[in-house]
Amino acid sequence: MTAQFSIKDGRSWKVPFFTIWGGQAFSILGSQLVQFALVWYLTVQTGSAIVLATASMAGMLPNVILGPFVGALVDRWNRRRIMIISDSLIALATVLLAVLFALGVVEIWHIYALLFIRSLGSTFHGNAMNASTALLVPVEHLTRVQGFNQMLNGGLNIVSAPLGALLLNYLPLQGVLAIDVSSALVAIVPLFFFNIPQPERPNSPDQKTTVWIDFKQGLQYILGWRGLMIIGLMTVGINFTILPAFSLLPLLVKNYFGGNAAQLSMVEASMGIGVFLGGALLGVWGGFDRKIKTSMIGLAGMGAGTLILALAPSSSLYLAIAGALLAGLMEPITMGPFFAIIQANVEPEMQARVFALMTCVGTAIAPIGLMVAGPIAEQFGIQVWFFVGGGLCILMALLGLCVPAVMNIEEQRSIGIRNLERVSQKAG
Repeated sequence: MTAQFSIKDGRSWKVPFFTIWGGQAFSILGSQLVQFALVWYLTVQTGSAIVLATASMAGMLPNVILGPFVGALVDRWNRRRIMIISDSLIALATVLLAVLFALGVVEIWHIYALLFIRSLGSTFHGNAMNASTALLVPVEHLTRVQGFNQMLNGGLNIVSAPLGALLLNYLPLQGVLAIDVSSALVAIVPLFFFNIPQPERPNSPDQKTTVWIDFKQGLQYILGWRGLMIIGLMTVGINFTILPAFSLLPLLVKNYFGGNAAQLSMVEASMGIGVFLGGALLGVWGGFDRKIKTSMIGLAGMGAGTLILALAPSSSLYLAIAGALLAGLMEPITMGPFFAIIQANVEPEMQARVFALMTCVGTAIAPIGLMVAGPIAEQFGIQVWFFVGGGLCILMALLGLCVPAVMNIEEQRSIGIRNLERVSQKAG
C-alpha cells in the first residue's frame, strides 16, 4: 500500500521525496561504479579507441534516437511504474552480465548491449523523475531541490572514480556489478511505499492520440513559447561549446600546461568540488526570487571560469585550477534554476516531453560540437575552443538578461496553458 501525501503541506512532502531521492542517489552511485569498471575493462582488454567510442555511442543512442518518444510515453503512463520497471530492467541486465563474467564467457558485444539497455532504462527513469518532481515538491522549493541534485552529481563525480578503482583492487568485475544491483534495489523499494501523483490528462479526444501525435504536441508546445524555446537553445549552445571544451581538458593540461596525470586529476577534482559547492550553495540559498536571473548570472560565471582556463599562461596551472573551480561552482547555479523553471511553469502533463526533447537535442549536439572543436583546436590551439565556449556563455547570459521573453518566463505560465489548449485542439 502506498502512502498518500500532499505538496500543499510544507512538511509532509519532505519525507517521501527525500526517501525516494536518497534511493536514487544510491542507484546513481552504483551506475557510475559500473560505468567506470566496464570502461576500464574495455581499456585493459582491447586498448582500442574504436571500442571505447562504440561503447560511448551505445550509451548515447537511446537518448538521442528514442528520447523524444520516451518523453511522450512517460506523459501517458504511470510514472511510478515506469521508474520501478526501468530500474528492475537495468538490474536484471546487470545480473545477466555479472553471470557471464563469472562464467568467463563474456564478449564485447555483451557489454555494448548492457550499456544500451542501461541507457534506455535511465532515459525512461530520468524523464519520469524529472517530470514528477514538480508534483512532489512545492514550487517554492524546486530551485533548492535542483541545487541538491547538482550537489549530488558533483559529489558523485568526485568519489565514483577513485571508489571504483579501489573496489576493482579487491573485487572481480562481477562483484562491482553486484553492488550496482544492490543499489538499484535500494532505489526501487521506496517506490512501493510512496505514491507519485499523476498529471491529469484532459477528458477530450486528446486521450485517443498516438505517441507520434504526443511527440508533435511537445515540439509544438516548445516552439510556441518563445522564452522556453530560447532557454532550450541556450542549453544547446552550452552543450555545443562547453562539453567539447572540457572533453579536451586532458590535452590542454598535457600539451599547453605541460602537466601529467596528477595535474589533470587536480584540475578535474577542482571542477568536481566546484559543482558540489555550487549545488550546496543553491540548495541552501535557493537563488534569487526570479530564477532566470540566477541562471543568467551562473551562465556568465561559468563562461568566466572557462575564459580563465583559456587565457591562463602556460606557466600558471594553479590559475587554470581556479578557473575550473569557478566553472564547476557556476554549473549548478546555471542548470538548477533552468530545471526548476520548467518544473514550475510547464504543465505536468507536458513536462516529460519537454525535458526529453531538450535533453535529446542537447545530447545530439555535443558530438557535433566535438567534430567542430577537434579541427579548430588542432589548427589554432586547444585553448582557443575554451575561449569560444567561455565567450559564448557570457554572450548568451548578457543577451538573456536583455530579452523580455526570457526574463519574464516565470510570469508567462498563461502562454504554456494556451499552448497546451492549442496543441490539444489540433490533436482533436
